[in-house]
Amino acid sequence: MYVARRRLEGSASTARTDTFTGAVWADPVVPTTDGTTINDVFFSPRARTFWHHHEHGQLLIVLSGSGFVCPDGAEPARIEPGDVVWVPPGERHWHGAALDSYLLHRAVSLGATAWAEAVVDADYAAVVGG
Repeated sequence: MYVARRRLEGSASTARTDTFTGAVWADPVVPTTDGTTINDVFFSPRARTFWHHHEHGQLLIVLSGSGFVCPDGAEPARIEPGDVVWVPPGERHWHGAALDSYLLHRAVSLGATAWAEAVVDADYAAVVGG
């Protein structure tokens, strides 16, 4: 058993740049264990992930702010504090902050993450109404 006290003791917030657009920071909550990674991820307004999918799925728990999650080929869904999102294994998607709000969510990623291309500014603005 492991009890986490908000974040992994002794860990530092890390800027995420290679697979995110905009200013994004992550705090590990617990060490990656049995292929499960848990991070609190802070997105500045308009910041977002690249397209990606997870080997065994992903759970997103919105802690504060406002944003979107978007499966490939579908309209984005607004997400707000208290919302819980289940992304099934292998479903290509992106998630991030709204145009005018930050977003903080806890991401529970199961198995390997496969990253793809960026969600370009014009495409992001077109689907979220900006």
